[in-house]
Amino acid sequence: MSRLVHTNKLQSVKDLRAGDSVLFSGTVYTARDAAHKRLCQLLSDGEQLPFDVRGAVIYYAGPTPTPPHLPIGSAGPTTSSRMDDYTPTLLEAGLGAMIGKGPRNDRVKRAIAKHAAIYFCALGGAGALAARCIKSCEEIAFFDLGCESVKKLELENFPLIVGVDSRGESVFDG
Repeated sequence: MSRLVHTNKLQSVKDLRAGDSVLFSGTVYTARDAAHKRLCQLLSDGEQLPFDVRGAVIYYAGPTPTPPHLPIGSAGPTTSSRMDDYTPTLLEAGLGAMIGKGPRNDRVKRAIAKHAAIYFCALGGAGALAARCIKSCEEIAFFDLGCESVKKLELENFPLIVGVDSRGESVFDG
């Protein structure tokens, strides 16, 4: 059975355990490795981020161009390990959750536990189906990155699995 999780109630995710399934609704921000590099550089330089990262959710995705009749094109997850070098910095800044696919390294799992955050896994290879759960899309930063720019999405009942829970336990561990 899936539990409903809304981004403005991320504190409730502390009850979730690795392997739990959820239907996620609320605001998320897309960002892949190029955007993560810039976000971390802004933090390093003491600059303001293009969105408030405290309690926010980042979806590791680079959506395809938007068809005229839809809010977004295909929007499947990208491999999360590509963001592992940047994730502890963003968690330290207050990031609440991440959505991607695949395992995370031990450093990231420790940072997730330290900051009581959570990592959700989305189904890879089903970007067109994932897009059906996206109700709106607004490009908000790093426009020069094209599909990898930061976008603000509104999700409704997006199916996810808890990949790493707030204690650092992972579905990928053995």
